[in-house]
Amino acid sequence: MNLSKKSLVELSLFLVAVIWALNFSVVKYSLAEIDPLSFNGLRFLFAAAIVWIVLFYRNQLFTIPKRDWLPLLGMGLLGNLIYQGLFIIGIDYTYAANAAVMLGTIPIWVAIISHFFNLERMNIFKTLGVIAAFSGIIFIVSGGKNPFSFGSDTFLGDLIIIAAAVVWGGYTILSKSFLSRYTPIQFSAIMATIGAIVLFLIGLPNIIQLEWTQISAAAYGGVVYSGLLSIGVAYLIWNYGLQTVGAVHTATYQNLVPVLGLVFGVALLNEQLTLLQYGGSALVIVGIVLARWKRKKEPNITTAGVKDE
Repeated sequence: MNLSKKSLVELSLFLVAVIWALNFSVVKYSLAEIDPLSFNGLRFLFAAAIVWIVLFYRNQLFTIPKRDWLPLLGMGLLGNLIYQGLFIIGIDYTYAANAAVMLGTIPIWVAIISHFFNLERMNIFKTLGVIAAFSGIIFIVSGGKNPFSFGSDTFLGDLIIIAAAVVWGGYTILSKSFLSRYTPIQFSAIMATIGAIVLFLIGLPNIIQLEWTQISAAAYGGVVYSGLLSIGVAYLIWNYGLQTVGAVHTATYQNLVPVLGLVFGVALLNEQLTLLQYGGSALVIVGIVLARWKRKKEPNITTAGVKDE
């Protein structure tokens, strides 16, 4: 991979972190007016639409071999029905900031699963990077005015979000083998389509009962933002990152989400950070740098024919 292409991938993954950092607050705001099942069903229609538009634009129409039907259906249910269900229910029961922090553990689960199944070995730099980034998240949470507590009313929601992080970690690893046979756009189209069909049908009874005129423009905007950007565009970039720079490297960018959430709070809401939170933010950045560091002559690890470059 040449330097300019790799830089573009890095910049794109950073953009995903920005989109997801804003998405927690956007979703939390919209759920005050739209129930979780309706919200999920509606936003996935937008997600599937944008992915298919990109697919047609890039002229990447394809066919699915029969041997892939069931595995892809399983992936779609794992990444959409199970993960998205846990995410949307979890965030409804906890604070947006807590959800961002809990999902920051995704690189930990990706690294553990990858290493345990010998799919993508952890070198010393990646190990230290993941530890540093996760430690930074802990500092960010514990250093705030209202630190996370397992005895809080949001405990159930936090547990559900952690479960979502584990599921997404497994989904990230399993996705890489499919990306040796499908392009990121094709794979995203399959996943988004399965998600749109399943989640819309599940949410349909609630959607029918929605009082559309009572929902604010901002809440509708949350559906569009979360569907088009947080799922559609972000998933395209995420899958491309998996294919080009590897699962652990890609997932490590998730650690930026709580940091960016704090930055948005300072810039937009005039919130004040403590010294410990600034230190935690710095640790996360250091963790990402370490996680992408490679020794000279370090062999590339392949998973189902996909190089981790």
